[in-house]
Formats: sequence, C-alpha cells, structure tokens
Amino acid sequence: MRSALVLNATYEPLSVVSARRAICLVLLDKADVVADDGTHVHSERMSMASPIVIRLRYVVKVPYHRHTAMSRRAVFARDNHKCGYCGHHADSIDHVLPRSRGGKNVWENVIAACRACNLRKRDRTPEEAGMKLMTLPRTPREMSWITYSVPRVPEEWKPYLAEAS
Repeated sequence: MRSALVLNATYEPLSVVSARRAICLVLLDKADVVADDGTHVHSERMSMASPIVIRLRYVVKVPYHRHTAMSRRAVFARDNHKCGYCGHHADSIDHVLPRSRGGKNVWENVIAACRACNLRKRDRTPEEAGMKLMTLPRTPREMSWITYSVPRVPEEWKPYLAEAS
C-alpha cells in the first residue's frame, strides 16, 4: 500500500500516514478523501477508492513548527545525491568538522560525500585535507519533512505542498 498525505481542515499538510490508516480515518468519519490513486479497496460489503490525500473534518492545532529529522535519506535528498566536495554520486555522509574534534551531528555540519572524498578527508577539516566545499550544508526548509518522509512525492500531493510553502 502507498502513503497518504493528511491535511488539516484548513488544507495545511499535517503528516504522512499509510494508506491503511487513511482508510480507517475515512471509515470512522474523521476525514474526507480529497484525492485517490485510482485503485479500489474492497471488503465483503463495500468498496471505496484508495485515498492518497485526505482532509480531516476538524482543525488540529499544531503546537510547534515541524522540523525535518536528520537521517541519511534526508541528507542525500537535500544534496541531490551529489558529493559536496567533488560533485560525483554520493554514497556516504561526512561531518565537515569531524565529531572527534567537537563537530556536532546537525544539518549545518553534515554533507553527502562520495567514498573517495570521504576517505581522502578522513578525520580532518576540509582545509587541512586541501578540499573545498562546493555548497555549504544548510538546514532544510520548514515543509521539506514531507518530501524526505517518502522516497518519491506523488503528483497528487504537489498542489497541497505548494500552497503550504
């Protein structure tokens, strides 16, 4: 089953849930189907379109601004799977200021790197290794947690994500 985007009653993106959870919310009359993926889910007595975007019937107050959790997948997605030192395909991550030297495990210190650059840099700063950063690592935008939570963002989600940005 696919994932479904959950929208607040105000059409603000709230979370990403499994299609099964989205179906349960619709069947419990807690949400309405905004868009479906063209397939149907069948039970003994009923059939319904499989939701890909649902909207809650009530407003949920979000007490905090959501931030993107840092993970390997998120770092690769942020850097487009390109090495931050040479621009080739990245297959590992690297701390710009090594953790052994006091570098933190934060967005501004982690970058995608190819294996050759990672081995060349080792436990040194880029300046000590004679390397330059092609792009500075940055914290992702506020709504990017959605794009990092799934491998590929469905086309049906894009109008709702564009409104929130």
